[in-house]
Amino acid sequence: MTCDAEGVIAALRSVAQVVEAHRDELVTLDREIGDGDHGENLKRGFTAVLSKLDNAGDTPGAVLKVVASTLISTVGGAAGPLYGTGFLRAAAKLGAAETLTPESVVDALQAALDGVVARGKAEVGDKTMVDALTPAVAAAREASGSVADVLKAAADAADKGAQDTVPLVARKGRASYLGERSAGHMDPGARSTALLLRAFADAAS
Repeated sequence: MTCDAEGVIAALRSVAQVVEAHRDELVTLDREIGDGDHGENLKRGFTAVLSKLDNAGDTPGAVLKVVASTLISTVGGAAGPLYGTGFLRAAAKLGAAETLTPESVVDALQAALDGVVARGKAEVGDKTMVDALTPAVAAAREASGSVADVLKAAADAADKGAQDTVPLVARKGRASYLGERSAGHMDPGARSTALLLRAFADAAS
């Protein structure tokens, strides 16, 4: 994958395929502790993203800005605003740069995390997507090598972060209404975060 706008667009096409492939899994996870609509909402959002990619812009930041606005306008529940804010902050951080570097990917991931935290007011341990995204950013920052290496480190850490939500009692979102009964289930937002990062990493490699 080249680290320009075309490369980012190619990666987003892969992301949309991964979201579609895991729709049922995300629906099941969300049915256990939420509304049951996370998988379908994300599938709808990234299907809409696919329709915008041909005219998404000529820089990675411009492409991610289109992704952000599309997700905010098409994805229901909390996921649309949270993912949309994350992509929007990442786009702003990348600015008008024509290519990605390992350093700019780390900065974009950090900006996305900061946006999600600001929007959702969640922290590590609350059983949300923050539990996957926070260790992903930390691992990306410690990684060395190419953009692909940075994204693989982030994806590996996000996978573990998502798994680590299973024993947690939810303190945010609809799952928090279940109290102790939310323990024993993976958070669907953490899982989808890990899936997206893995898709980006696989595309980059």
